[in-house]
Amino acid sequence: MPLPEIVTPTYTLTVPSTKKKLKYRPFLVKEQKTLIIAMEQQDSEQTLEAIKTVLNNCIITKSVDLDDMALFDIEYIFLQVRARSISEEIEMKVTCPDDGETEINVSFLVDDVKVHFPKGHTNVFKISDDITVEMKYPDMEYFAAITFNQDKVDPYELVGKCIKRVYVGEEATGSFTPEEAREWIETLTNSQFGMIQEFFNTMPTLRHVLKFKNPKTQVQNEVVIEGLADFFA
Repeated sequence: MPLPEIVTPTYTLTVPSTKKKLKYRPFLVKEQKTLIIAMEQQDSEQTLEAIKTVLNNCIITKSVDLDDMALFDIEYIFLQVRARSISEEIEMKVTCPDDGETEINVSFLVDDVKVHFPKGHTNVFKISDDITVEMKYPDMEYFAAITFNQDKVDPYELVGKCIKRVYVGEEATGSFTPEEAREWIETLTNSQFGMIQEFFNTMPTLRHVLKFKNPKTQVQNEVVIEGLADFFA
């Protein structure tokens, strides 16, 4: 008699930025092994690539391209997949801010973690009376660049890659390369570039506030965990 076929359960989530439904399954033992090996290598880029590979395997909904997906959407999806695969509770060690040295173990439920959308944030804004810029959210490539290769990063090039469209009046300009976008950015005034920086400063993020008491000082503490690096550490 052959070994029985394992039926893997499926789940549905709502993608934070688009509000579209996405169907997925938990990751399998072989996929968890891929993640563990990558983490044991202590190579952040390899870990990021392993996360991307596992997500591509686990997402059932067709026509989902992680390369075109906002980073905070990917963060949220990975946490949901992890919750259904390992545990709906995450445990981590944090240092108490009040004394800067006491370390304690804390835990929280994945379902309590939400994508925070700052009030007033927008990806479409005017930089002059007749010029409007439409931005797209950074992807995993952007995250890898600013996290693992900061010494080699051209910030203007990264910003240029996030410019989706530029409108003059009601009409969109033609297509442009990231290099052309970079060169265009350098022609902006400081105040105009500041408007683009504000887009990045107020971007939605995966965010959770941990509240706990320092067992040594009895002081109530708060620690904010935010973004891919904190949650996947």
